[in-house]
Amino acid sequence: MLNQISGINEYFSFFWFIFFSLFLCFFMLFLSYFLGGKSKSRYKNIPFESGVTAVGDTSLRFSIKFYLIAMFFVVFDVEALYLYAWSTSVLETGWTGFFEGSMFIALLLLSLFYLIRIKALNWI
Repeated sequence: MLNQISGINEYFSFFWFIFFSLFLCFFMLFLSYFLGGKSKSRYKNIPFESGVTAVGDTSLRFSIKFYLIAMFFVVFDVEALYLYAWSTSVLETGWTGFFEGSMFIALLLLSLFYLIRIKALNWI
């Protein structure tokens, strides 16, 4: 019975934390809505360029290559994070952890070779 009460207390504090966090977010949003200025000028919907008046068209189209570079960076960066965590615990995991890490590295190399083969890494 005592374990159930302590478990409920843990959930109770968690729900209070979530409730007050959401309350604080909504309170700040509504407060800024009521206290913020309401301008009706035509300049309200133009892009703000650090105080400099925009010259020309401000909506430029970027090449998809920039998106691909960003995605490759994120993917390989997260994989490097996993490899770092694996390298710090490889002694505790033994041979099983070593083989799992080796399979992960092999999967990374296969995906890298596939990207090279389909010419996804040709930046120019």
